[in-house]
Amino acid sequence: MILLFTDFGHAGPYVGELHMAIADAAPAQTVIDLMHDAPAHNPKAAAYLLAALSARFTAASYCVAVVDPGVGGDRPPVIVCADGRWFVGPGNGLFEIVCRRAAEARLWPLTWRPPVLSRSFHGRDLFAPAAARLATGRQPPESESSDWRTDSNRPGADWPDDLPEIIHFDRFGNAITGARPPEPTAARPDRLRVGEHVVEKSGVFSDVSPGRPFWYENSMGLVEIAVNQGSAVLDLGLQAGDTITFFAA
Repeated sequence: MILLFTDFGHAGPYVGELHMAIADAAPAQTVIDLMHDAPAHNPKAAAYLLAALSARFTAASYCVAVVDPGVGGDRPPVIVCADGRWFVGPGNGLFEIVCRRAAEARLWPLTWRPPVLSRSFHGRDLFAPAAARLATGRQPPESESSDWRTDSNRPGADWPDDLPEIIHFDRFGNAITGARPPEPTAARPDRLRVGEHVVEKSGVFSDVSPGRPFWYENSMGLVEIAVNQGSAVLDLGLQAGDTITFFAA
């Protein structure tokens, strides 16, 4: 299957044009719209979401990932294979956390070019058809690959393993962070501070009363701040970029 992860949103033609490009090159492939509201213009925040979501990808899956504020500039287009899962997109750090959490990750420069390449829409003209080519057996030559760690100056090399800040809000107003829960210790860091709020850990929504804020490990394995039958955005006034700090009760 080919999965699409972008910050394009569903309004306008952009997602549809990705589908058309893939259908033209690989009409038999199943295409999954994984996410089109990734953090806009923010490859760093998106990298942690992509890593969390891709943990459920099967081997030999192909992901077109596009959060690319530098499109048309000098950032390189790349192909990544991480534990048998393939990714195509901009070399701007978007795949850094995916690679870091993989047992084995290889990187290729994406040297293939289509006959016509828009400077402003590499997702449609370059990344989507390149992923379709991979999915239909046209793999990049092994001789061109390198270990992703080779370049210590690569974008994202200095990013933390977990990002302790809010990176995304879902339609319910729940605040998803880029951090996995801390390891349980004798001190039991089961509370977190975000802005002026102290939020306690809970298992799931039904474990707390309506209107009560809490944090929990969501289905992607990330720390999420929520209000049962409410909105962390409206009720707590949270914003993207707000940092979180764990501490013991």
